[in-house]
Amino acid sequence: MDIKILLVDDEPDILEIVGYNLSSEGYEVITAENGIEAVKKARKEKPQLIILDVMMPGMDGIEACEQIRNIPELKDTIITFLTARGEDYSQVAGFDAGADDYITKPVKPKVLVSKVKALLRRLKEETVNESIVKIGNLIINRDEYKIVLDGEEIVLPRKEFELLSLLASKPGKVFKREEILDKVWGNEVVVGGRTIDVHIRKLREKIGDDCFKTVKGVGYKFVD
Repeated sequence: MDIKILLVDDEPDILEIVGYNLSSEGYEVITAENGIEAVKKARKEKPQLIILDVMMPGMDGIEACEQIRNIPELKDTIITFLTARGEDYSQVAGFDAGADDYITKPVKPKVLVSKVKALLRRLKEETVNESIVKIGNLIINRDEYKIVLDGEEIVLPRKEFELLSLLASKPGKVFKREEILDKVWGNEVVVGGRTIDVHIRKLREKIGDDCFKTVKGVGYKFVD
């Protein structure tokens, strides 16, 4: 698979160093220096992976991520933030915007390359699933990444869809947090402990609070 990566950062040194290391691994690297440029290049180039800085002039990474997630042809693109800000609130904002992962600067080039390989490994492992799940007034079309609730289509970010699809695959079953992280995010990539909580909160807002039950200290289950 020919992999195209969009690297977005307002620091020339980051673009040069990270871009060089990724190019050395055989990836095609496209760069952008701000959020506005990132959205334009993402729409034009359709990369498989976007590495996005948060703090940038003009349009920050959070807003850029939100706009990119609204482009239908980029719904399967993996987005990870690369930023020096490690506070919980910025991570939550990133996941709310539709990011798949979060990498904190400074990061050694070899470590970053390993993270990128782990993220891209998901693309190879994904298989087409044409099954349609119907639970009450909810329809999940796994092939088309489509959700229909009460006859109205709902657009979900990629990870929210995968989380919903997993939980709804076996209503009533309690999925442990470790299992959710493994099946939705992949055990190769370490994500923050609040990742699942953030995505569940967004699903509750869109699908309905009563559909999801928290089993304290264990995980979550879908209630039909």
